[in-house]
Amino acid sequence: MFKSYLKIAWRNLWRNKGFSAINIFGLAIGITCASLIFLWVEDELNFDSVFPKQDLVYIVPTNQTFEGEVYTFYSTPGPLAKDLKNEIPEITKSSTTWGGEILLTVGENRINRYGRYVHPDFLDIFSLTFIEGEMKSALSRPDGIVLTQETAYTIFGPDKKVLNRVLKINNEYSFTVTGVVKDLPRNVTFGFNWLLPFERFQLGETDMSWTEEYGNNFADTFVELAPNSNFKEVDTKVRGMIASKRSDDDENPNVAFLHSIKDWHLRSDFRGGKKVGGQIKLVRSLAFIALIILLIACINFMNLSTARSGKRANEVGVRKVLGSNKRRLVGQFMIESVILASIAAILSIAFLVMLLPSFNTLVDKQIELRLFQPLHMFSLMGITLVCGLLAGWYPALYLSSFRPVHVLKGISKSQGNAAIIRKGLVITQFIVSIVFIISSIIIYQQIQHVRARDVGYEKERLVNVPINGNMIDKFDPIKEAMIASGTVEDVALTNTNMLSSGNNGSGLSWQGGMDTDDVLVRFRYVSPNFISTVGLELLEGHGFNDNRAVDSTNIIITQSFANLMGDNSALGKTVMRNDINYTIIGVVKDYLYGDMYGNGKTGPVMFYNNYDYANSMYIKIKPESSRLDALASIEKILKEYNPAFPFEYRFENDLFNSRFRNEALVGKLAKIFSVLAIILSCLGLFGLAAYTADQRKKEIGVRKVLGSSVSGIVQLLSKDFIGLVIIALLIAGPIAWWLMQNWLESFAYRIEINWWVFALAGFAAICIALLTVSFQAIKAAMVNPVKSLRTE
Repeated sequence: MFKSYLKIAWRNLWRNKGFSAINIFGLAIGITCASLIFLWVEDELNFDSVFPKQDLVYIVPTNQTFEGEVYTFYSTPGPLAKDLKNEIPEITKSSTTWGGEILLTVGENRINRYGRYVHPDFLDIFSLTFIEGEMKSALSRPDGIVLTQETAYTIFGPDKKVLNRVLKINNEYSFTVTGVVKDLPRNVTFGFNWLLPFERFQLGETDMSWTEEYGNNFADTFVELAPNSNFKEVDTKVRGMIASKRSDDDENPNVAFLHSIKDWHLRSDFRGGKKVGGQIKLVRSLAFIALIILLIACINFMNLSTARSGKRANEVGVRKVLGSNKRRLVGQFMIESVILASIAAILSIAFLVMLLPSFNTLVDKQIELRLFQPLHMFSLMGITLVCGLLAGWYPALYLSSFRPVHVLKGISKSQGNAAIIRKGLVITQFIVSIVFIISSIIIYQQIQHVRARDVGYEKERLVNVPINGNMIDKFDPIKEAMIASGTVEDVALTNTNMLSSGNNGSGLSWQGGMDTDDVLVRFRYVSPNFISTVGLELLEGHGFNDNRAVDSTNIIITQSFANLMGDNSALGKTVMRNDINYTIIGVVKDYLYGDMYGNGKTGPVMFYNNYDYANSMYIKIKPESSRLDALASIEKILKEYNPAFPFEYRFENDLFNSRFRNEALVGKLAKIFSVLAIILSCLGLFGLAAYTADQRKKEIGVRKVLGSSVSGIVQLLSKDFIGLVIIALLIAGPIAWWLMQNWLESFAYRIEINWWVFALAGFAAICIALLTVSFQAIKAAMVNPVKSLRTE
């Protein structure tokens, strides 16, 4: 019997190629879209899953209180890792780490790579797989370096043993390769390309005593707990560690706590010292959207199947007369549905292969299809089966319920609840479509609103070049050469990028106004011309003198810092830090850093005329110079003065835009989902219009005989469908407003939702619906009435 069902199903599908193609295409779109999203969701959920000790490994952030508000930082004191391991029995391993870029050189091969300075326990905490060397001895010597497989192949060449080979770091220090570890996937939170002993942190520095002080927070701390440890008990001990080590009487000491590896990527947003979510919100939202796309694809199937019910009514009647019961008919129609879904799934695989590279570019990942992986194979089969059953159950029950007496006598089946269900399904599709359209417009507006805000400095023409080699020592001739090139306006150095919160601290005191030691102040160490180079607006006073020795105790502060000193001018007042009095010589307007969606009230910043520890060079290109010409000149000059290091750069405007990566991704996906939802909704509307035209063909024939025009018939058939879209708009409007209002509330700096967005979305939906319905309406109106009224 099952074989018979398959034959009949295949013949019906083949006999109605056009209907089958539309149905298969609609389902394939839904399955493809959902599969891409689920692949992305899988990659997000699998972040850090390469590390096997999921229940034992933790990072140790700190909660710090300033002016009554709790901030969470990942920076911790250097000795914390060692003391946690020594004094808390449940902590079996620990490592202090610090990350940065270094230049690796072997002969003529030179590459800049990011890596970490770590303690030996780090290797075991993350269960790194050694391809060459041994874990126990890899970091035992001070001049040893561990490379990832990709880094080793890049610098030494493929298919070569690199153990015990020598390379240079920063073109100055010789290190021996003591190990090569297997490459980590991209979906890890704390990745690296090399590992060095933590003792070599800040190569070349002789006085590293500050790294052993509890007053300096600069490093990440990782720990591993013993199996079966009581998390709450260990966390309580960790929270009291820093206070027990501080000798001062700080009323608000830093509080360290344990943050599980399972939450590093998905749940790392903190407010008031507590977890409030993170990337998991986006993961859940997109997974829900994938299910919605699948649902409206299944709705298409239902509408298209019932739209051709008249053509299969006689078949059902004859089968019932010949003895088929409802159960067999339902089985047959369900098998047809599953076959259609299976073909759609096969077609979706082809779509996935074609679209996955573009999708990876869109989401900035390297997702692989891995179709024959059991999880992926069974997931696709599950989606196919669910789509087939979900899409087929209603048409199967509807078609199998035809009464043979009525069908064979040509009596039309009453619309009844079936008509209401069909219309309800179309309304549901257009609700989803309109919500997507409104959401995509509002998300785009919000992103553009933040991108266009005044950040307080000139980011459009700023080039950010990382400091390497002897660029600091040769800063003056480099600056003179760049300005002399005719393409550069000015050059400056800083220890912190403009967008970064950077170094900070508290415990300062000053003259006048509010004098409190728990105000969080950001520190910037810059070259004398930094203020003018980046375009900060000087409100009072003047900039630094070119002589750093003269200005060593002079500082420039931001307006928010000056406001803390009372209503009078801050010029000439002193700020005490670490028992040194600094004199204020200038006040600049506040600028945006840290949280791009903040309300614009940035914390106080203090600028020093000292660039010994600069890590970025800012270069302002002249307005009349082209970017390409300026970059060519900059590269040529840096190659001359710093030949050992490759030329790397980023435009500050690009760095600014990269801050909206998640929001931009949501915006792009919302646009794509809008288009897909509209296409699928139009297919559903197409099905209902076809069904209506078929049901009313005799009425249309009579109207044409009595003199109705084509336009009149088109208007007659279209008005009901436009009514459905208007109902969908009335329902979708409040839903979209509620969803977007909740989304916008997470941003302090946000737009107001305008009424015209809803009007535009409704107008677009009505126009699209009219175009879809008009095709079927015109087709029905053009039919010869003789054919419509002929009695078979």
